[in-house]
Amino acid sequence: MIGIVGGGIAGLAAARRLQRHGYDVQVFEASDELGGLAATYETNGDRIEKFYHHLSASEQTIIDLIEELGLGGDLEWPIGKNAYYVDGVVHPLDKPWEILAYPHMSAYDKFRLALLTQEIDVRGGIPKFDSYERLEDFEDVPIKRFLLEHTSRGVYENFFEPLLDAKFGSRKEDVSAAWLLGRIKFRGERDLLRGEPLGYLRGGFGRLIDALVEDVGEENITTGVRVTDLDTEGGEVRSLTTEAMGTTEVATAADGGTTETHDVDDVVVAAMPNVLEDLTGYECDIDFQGAVCALVTMEESLTDTYWLNIGHDAPFGALIEHTNYVPPERYGGDRLLYVASYIQDYAEDLWQMNDDEIEELWLGHIEEMFPDWNRDSVKEFRLARNPRAAPVYERGYLDMVVPFDLGDDIADGVYYAGMASKAQYPERSLNGGIVAGYECADRIAGKKEVVSPR
Repeated sequence: MIGIVGGGIAGLAAARRLQRHGYDVQVFEASDELGGLAATYETNGDRIEKFYHHLSASEQTIIDLIEELGLGGDLEWPIGKNAYYVDGVVHPLDKPWEILAYPHMSAYDKFRLALLTQEIDVRGGIPKFDSYERLEDFEDVPIKRFLLEHTSRGVYENFFEPLLDAKFGSRKEDVSAAWLLGRIKFRGERDLLRGEPLGYLRGGFGRLIDALVEDVGEENITTGVRVTDLDTEGGEVRSLTTEAMGTTEVATAADGGTTETHDVDDVVVAAMPNVLEDLTGYECDIDFQGAVCALVTMEESLTDTYWLNIGHDAPFGALIEHTNYVPPERYGGDRLLYVASYIQDYAEDLWQMNDDEIEELWLGHIEEMFPDWNRDSVKEFRLARNPRAAPVYERGYLDMVVPFDLGDDIADGVYYAGMASKAQYPERSLNGGIVAGYECADRIAGKKEVVSPR
């Protein structure tokens, strides 16, 4: 039996792939809810993710999985309109004429920005089309230095710097240019006349989690149990120990208590690296950001934009009006707005505030930004927090990723499919989680002969 630690999308994808290689699997999830960052809220219609999600056309692995699970007909590609809020004005930035009309950059700045987004290097006066092919070449280049050399000071100060402040805060000087170039490649599918199509699963990505659970089999998934130990004596994994959550005493398995030991041939840790360290002692040096994300249910729309970047010092990083992307009729006519911010240090005020304090701070600031907006239209304010929502893609990141196969580092039969794997570089995503799960499953299958896939 293969044990899988974590019931997020990486763990479920690994389980499904292993079953197709002919293995018996058991997924162990500490919480009562599967899906990890793709967990959902109920609405007056379709469910919606607690943390905003969409797909890029470049994410082929998750697109293929959605097809395989029979959901391909419900994968839609609406246009997600983008804009920049600067000095009290919402500036659309999707179409060429909108970008040309943007008043906070010169024509030369816009020209240099456009060339970068098309991955054209014009340093030296001769256009080069292969400078940005290898992200590794920019792994140790500070993002500010890269932007000043490859675009202009106006592009950095008037376009990218506010975005970096919102995304990485005090850590922005540590981020590598490889992360930015990876984002450009990741989000490179754009219709010049309409904007960028973004993928969304009708009914929410919770349906993908449900389909994975059904395919893997509920009998092969255990929730509400935490894996507390891996037996790796003799240089190979032999068993794992689980403990039921929410208990005050821990009895031995022999006593018929809350702990159990399961014999395993291999283990896939599909969880954050701190879980891997607790189980094995393997230390990961990657720093992670926390996230605070509110879903605001409203009777009226705030703007006509899906993704609104904020070009001033706001207590949140972005306003993402989901129902300007997916029709509000899917949610009983309600308007749904995400308000999101990243945390670099858990001592920050935002992480220390309670839900009511954040609601007052954030909705009060939205009122200041949009004086015509009626706060009385807010029907519900739900807040989700995650202490490790995304890595900080600092310089030297690739040297810190956790290998898929940890046989040389820990013991034979230990694999890692969490967010600190290379599959989540240069940006974390649902697609990256699936890739990580597949990578581990295929390495296990490659070790020995197994029975034919079911």
